[in-house]
Amino acid sequence: MTSYAAAALAGFLLDFLFGDPHSMPHPVRALGSLIGWMEGWLRRIFPEGKRGELIGGSILAGGVVLVTGGVSLTLLRAARFLFGPGGEFLCGAVMCYYLLAARSLRDESMKVCDSLRKGDIQEARRNVSMIVGRDTAGLDGEGIAKAAVETVAENTSDGVIAPLFYLFLGGPVLGWMYKAVNTMDSMVGYRNERYLYFGRAAARLDDLANLIPARLSALLMIGASFLLGMDGKGAARIWLRDRRNHKSPNSAQTEAVCAGALGVRLAGPAWYFGRRFEKPFIGDEKRKVEWEDIKRANRLMYGTAVMMAAAGAAAAFWLGR
Repeated sequence: MTSYAAAALAGFLLDFLFGDPHSMPHPVRALGSLIGWMEGWLRRIFPEGKRGELIGGSILAGGVVLVTGGVSLTLLRAARFLFGPGGEFLCGAVMCYYLLAARSLRDESMKVCDSLRKGDIQEARRNVSMIVGRDTAGLDGEGIAKAAVETVAENTSDGVIAPLFYLFLGGPVLGWMYKAVNTMDSMVGYRNERYLYFGRAAARLDDLANLIPARLSALLMIGASFLLGMDGKGAARIWLRDRRNHKSPNSAQTEAVCAGALGVRLAGPAWYFGRRFEKPFIGDEKRKVEWEDIKRANRLMYGTAVMMAAAGAAAAFWLGR
């Protein structure tokens, strides 16, 4: 576990310093291509309808995770064979780096913040549309800021704490297996006509994979709220009250903490693909959401991430001594 922790911490530092290397091919794109290819192949093999799509989707979920784990393990073993333990560590650190999204989440959400600060609503809508799945054309300044805050809060778990959790637990191989599950859910885990049955296994697997990390993220975020001088008591209170205000068993965990820490109300009705969906609110509206809240949400995200990195390193040291 000590070697896992060292690679995870190196990857965390690389992500903090550089973020996603946009000029280089990203492994997640290859993962997306694999999912898309397997979906097309399985849909040709299994007939349309509930039974066929459930079977095909289950094979997709299991197959993508196994292939991803196998490729990750092969890369690490090849690096060790060719370059020794040092080469394996460097390969693992880079694999961990590609898994984490804290810097990317911060950079993309701050583009929204900067646009709102300048008063350029059209630019802010374009920027927020890059990080959310909802319709953004009708959002005003408050709605745009709220959407960005929600994205930072939710992805603190999915894009930062959950990957770190699995990296500390099982190294780059387990971390990339988690990423395969998370990517599948983002591609096929929808409750619409196309993926209602075919994407069910991927969605359920994602719910299971995030069950512990989402709650761990919420607890760490409450701690970060106190340390950063935010409303820690409010964060804990809203989390206890509103953490189930979402169809997903995991998505509202960190959103509830963030809403309480900032003293704002998140979630509520939203438009997707031209249709209005009624969703419960999270938090109390002590004030309106403003563009500065995007900066505050990012501070909270990084505070939570540092606490997770420190906890993971401490656990590795204690178990490895």
